[in-house]
Amino acid sequence: MAKAARKSSARRTRKTSAHKTSGRKTPSARKTAAKRLAKKWSGRVTATSGALDLKQDVFKQNSPVAIAKSLKRSAEQSHRRKSDPYRSAMSMLTFYINRAGRNLPAARKRKLEAAKDELRKVFGKTG
Repeated sequence: MAKAARKSSARRTRKTSAHKTSGRKTPSARKTAAKRLAKKWSGRVTATSGALDLKQDVFKQNSPVAIAKSLKRSAEQSHRRKSDPYRSAMSMLTFYINRAGRNLPAARKRKLEAAKDELRKVFGKTG
């Protein structure tokens, strides 16, 4: 009985003795997050792909035109892509939409789908 009481009290102290962090990830926490992402192929692509050097938070912009222009700029400047700029940019946008899946709010998805249309216009692929 005494052992059981000690174990439960040890558990309680561990739960309450959690330290506060400043919100910044330590190097070991970043490695753990990268490993978690790398468990699925899409996470690995997101974490390690060098296909395009995208501007940070490009997909969080509110304007579909701004998203399309930024993707075009990135695709044209990248020397590491394997296909033409239009195809690379469209692939990256589609990949982002698919990766978000059901977690992507409907309003956000509408804007990203509109960005696809804008991307076609920017590259002159309408018709």
